Amino acid sequence: MKQATDGERGEADQIAGQTDVPVGTVTGEFPAEKRMERRKAQSTGKGAFLVGAGILLSRIVGVVRQRVFAYFLGNSAAMDAFQAAFRIPNFLQNVFGEGALSASFIPVYAKLLVDDEEEADRVAWSVFSMLALVVSVIVLIGVLATPLIIPFIAQGFEGEKRALTTQLVRIFFPGAGLLVLSAWCLGVLNSHRRFFLSYTAPVVWNVTLIAALAYAGWPVRHVALADLGVWGRVAAFAAWGSVVGSALQFGVQLPTVLMLLRRVRLVLGARDVHVRTVLRNFVPVFFSRGVVQISAFVDAWLASWLGTGAVAALGYAQSLYTLPVSLFGISVSAAELPEMSSAVGEQSVVAEKLRARLDAGLRQIALFIVPSSMGLLALGDVMAGALYQNGKFGRSDTVYVWAILAGSAVGLLASTLGRLYASTYYALHDTRTPLRFAIVRVSLTTLLGYLFSIPLPDALGVPRQWGAVGLTASAGLAGWVEFVLLRRSLNRRIGWTGLPLSYVSKLWLSAALSAAAAWGLKLAFGPVHPILLAALVLTPYGLLFFTLTSAFGLAESRALVGRVLRMLRPGRS
Repeated sequence: MKQATDGERGEADQIAGQTDVPVGTVTGEFPAEKRMERRKAQSTGKGAFLVGAGILLSRIVGVVRQRVFAYFLGNSAAMDAFQAAFRIPNFLQNVFGEGALSASFIPVYAKLLVDDEEEADRVAWSVFSMLALVVSVIVLIGVLATPLIIPFIAQGFEGEKRALTTQLVRIFFPGAGLLVLSAWCLGVLNSHRRFFLSYTAPVVWNVTLIAALAYAGWPVRHVALADLGVWGRVAAFAAWGSVVGSALQFGVQLPTVLMLLRRVRLVLGARDVHVRTVLRNFVPVFFSRGVVQISAFVDAWLASWLGTGAVAALGYAQSLYTLPVSLFGISVSAAELPEMSSAVGEQSVVAEKLRARLDAGLRQIALFIVPSSMGLLALGDVMAGALYQNGKFGRSDTVYVWAILAGSAVGLLASTLGRLYASTYYALHDTRTPLRFAIVRVSLTTLLGYLFSIPLPDALGVPRQWGAVGLTASAGLAGWVEFVLLRRSLNRRIGWTGLPLSYVSKLWLSAALSAAAAWGLKLAFGPVHPILLAALVLTPYGLLFFTLTSAFGLAESRALVGRVLRMLRPGRS
């Protein structure tokens, strides 16, 4: 990848001057300002760490939740119904909540916290009031109109399985509304740099769901999975546990939010200029996140035609392949968004700051996502076996989930880096460009997803259930197209950004060599307990990767290894 010339940089800075980034009077950086920049960089690193730590804790409990589901429900029809219905709260939370709300609310609110705290409080409560009103209406309509929704999420389900899905969707809707309000808390807390609480709050939801499922499932654990009546009641009880957990997730964040916002003001404030800015930015992001979520619904809809277990297996795989996205993509993007949004100065100065932050974030993300992608591709059976293989989830289920994970590895790097590019657009108060590219991505995902999941398996003469692999692989290809479009457009605006080819090559070479060694270990150890096998194979894989990347001279890897070694050094205070 080439570096930009001075002329290209100047042209990009001129283009950047056409954006509506806040402009100050800064013409250069004095020592005091440089010290401030260093403190901001340290703050961002700490923020990314706190977000990552919170997400890691939440995801660990989430993996436990999925393991409990695998133990009781396996790849059964009841699990298919639960996974299909669960897309409703996921959709509302992602569209109304974390994605759209963060991208539209945080840039405005974080800037107001610097300029006018009283106005910031007023805007926060106005957004909450509007969100609560809209979500309440949607939940009411959703509960009443559930039978009309089912064809869009599980057209291939029939009989008892379809009826169970309808029941579960109705149960999930109120909890989905509470998750959206919980995402408002996340926006407030992140703007105040209170990252850890907002990203660990889902732990409460996971624990509640685990408790509900175990309570209902343990007495009937010996009943065959084919008895949909028994396991359907267990799934319904777990769904009610999800609703209770959603309320608790919102509740644990609320006291801190109330402390930060000081005084409750439940007013709409639609005429406030800052509220209108949030609303104006919200609409494109809403549709941008919406079309991406439509892609998830299309996957579930297509999977419903692939036979029993396909929808459930997609859910198990999703929990695994979204783990690195959350840990290393969302953590960096979430920490950078308020910092990028606070950048001030002449347009060329702002563009330079954004380039520096974006490039550093891309390198940090790629250091972890590349080995994650290679691990899913080569060692996905070890990962899936360690997490899920127990109870009613057997070795054949593990292999099936591994194949789906291998398909997801195709676009894991692109989708994760794309999140940081989208955050940069949001910091520039541009929510429309990511929307256009998201539409392209979803259109491609839908077309390729259909071709790869249904006609292709039939043409190859393989069981249609393997079409689930085509769903994740096609989404990955579309993710690369979106990433290229995002990067090319942003580079025209703020100057050249991206990962050097030498850096990416060293990452992939290190990951490939490490995976080959780990594959040899897997064959050498033979049939052992899945958890023990994961410890014996994945630990050397990770250690060898970071050893090789350090030997290749990658500064980010050397810094990480150095920090770990200092922590392990005897006598360290």
